[in-house]
Order: sequence, then C-alpha cells, then structure tokens
Amino acid sequence: MKYVILDVDTGIDDALALAYAIQSPALHVLGLTTSFGNHVVDITTENTLKVLEILGATDIPVAKGAGKPLLRSPLKANATHIHGEDGIGNTYLPQPKVTAIDQHASDFIIEQVRKYPKQVTLITVASQTNLALAIMKDPEIVSLVKRVVIMGGAVTVPGNVTPVAEANIYTDPEAAELVFQSGIPITLVGLDVTMQTLLTKEHTQMWRESGTPVGKFLASCSEFYMDAYAKINPYLGGCALHDPLAVGVVIDPSFVQASPMYVQVDTEGSASIGRTIGDRRNPPKQSPNMDVCLQVDVNRFVSHFLQQVITKNNI
Repeated sequence: MKYVILDVDTGIDDALALAYAIQSPALHVLGLTTSFGNHVVDITTENTLKVLEILGATDIPVAKGAGKPLLRSPLKANATHIHGEDGIGNTYLPQPKVTAIDQHASDFIIEQVRKYPKQVTLITVASQTNLALAIMKDPEIVSLVKRVVIMGGAVTVPGNVTPVAEANIYTDPEAAELVFQSGIPITLVGLDVTMQTLLTKEHTQMWRESGTPVGKFLASCSEFYMDAYAKINPYLGGCALHDPLAVGVVIDPSFVQASPMYVQVDTEGSASIGRTIGDRRNPPKQSPNMDVCLQVDVNRFVSHFLQQVITKNNI
C-alpha cells in the first residue's frame, strides 16, 4: 500500500480525485492539504471536509494551507464559473461536522515526510504553494519525499487559462518553478494527457440512478462541470478527469507513458507567464528534472476510475 498526501483546492475534479484515492485499496491517504485556487482557501478547505463526510472518511486529517501565491498578488480570480459558486457544482452539501486540524499544510507535509522517509508520494492537484513553503521551511524533505505527482502544466499542448498556461501552474508560477528546480522527484501529469480522459453523462447517469448520496453528489457536480466545459468547447462531449488521472498515475503508473525532460516555468513573461517550457530538443541541452506524461491509456484508466469509485461506494 502506498502512502500519499493529496494537496487540493477542492473543486469538482478534486472531489472526484478524492473519491478515487480514498476508495483505492492501493493507497493509504495520510492526509489532505488545502490551498486557494478554484476558490478561496476557507471554501476549498470546507469543501474538502464536506467531501470527506459524504465519503464516510472523516478520520482523514485535513490541514489548511496557503491563501495566496508565494510572492505575487493573485493572477486570476476564483474559478466559480467552472466549479460553481460553492466550488463543487452548486451542490451545497451540508456544513461538515468535522474541522481542519490546527496545523498549517506545509508543516503537515514536513511532519509526514519525516515520519515516513522515502515512503510518501505527494499528489498535488492545486498550486504548488504548500509544497514550495514546505521546501523553504525544510529543504531536506526534497531527498525524503518518494515522489511528487503534479497535475499541472501543458508542455506540448495549449493551456486552459491562457493560450500557453495551465491553471494550477498559472495560479502560482513562482511556487511551481521553485518545486521544479528543487531536485525533488517529479512526474508531471498535465493537459498533454488529462484532456484525453473524458467523463460523460452516460457515466454520471449510472451514478445518479444509484440513488445513494455519493452517487447523486458525484453526478450533480460532474454534470455542472460538463455544462461549464460545453460553453468553452461544445464538441468535447464531457469533462476531463484532470485530478483523478494524477491519482491514477500513482495507483498504476502504466496508465501513462512518460518521458524524462527538463521543464521550467515562465515567471517573467506577460502573455507567457505560467507556461511550462520543456526542453524538447534532440538531443536536449539540459538534464531532465522530471518525467512528463505524454501518452495515456484512456480506456483502461477511465474504466479503472469508474470501477473503483462505483464499487467501493456501493453505487
């Protein structure tokens, strides 16, 4: 069983990723850390607690983290047009009965990595701010983390928040660049692969017909997400499983094919800020600092995601 910490800005696809990770027999979720991004950090933390409650997993600790970027003012507003005013598809789940622990997310990361040296995989599906803060506080964790699997970036494809930048990297470019250059082992799960993994209304109809609270919630928030996607790209036919794929890569790395590559983040451009720039020259001029996912076994991953979430939640 793999020890993991999920760093989230819960969000709809974060909620799907949480359901996937928590229900996976391959993973032991040590805790969840939260940050700003899809909504302000107070709301993303509350949403994380709400999702844990509906999943029956309130024993998993939640540590609230960064409320703003590392060095700059926020570059973008909250993504309520994609995720809803409440951040999870306007599902308005009941207020959670549990609360976050009294520890900053960065300190929780340091504590767990030191408790389980070279055993903890960090799955970061939000900005890299909490991890950057942890590295700044305790640089030794770079050699103690087993791996960081980042849902972020767009190395070979267009961005989704600007023509070249993906949202999680754009949210805090300096934090991402600090993590990228830190020497920590990284697998980058970007739009290069996540945009190929679609959840459709045929899938959500199965959840809705289950009649269970989890099924209804997953269907409702996912369909809100799909409708938001349709306004941007009416031909897509569903919503991308961005954050769940990062979880899937930890469960089964063979879902993707990755290539070693040197990648840096543009922190100074105007039109290009937040761009993830990979050295794709042949031969490359810089040594790789991460593995970049470039191909995905779509059918096998989506089937596994649906099977795990559906069977484990008795949907």
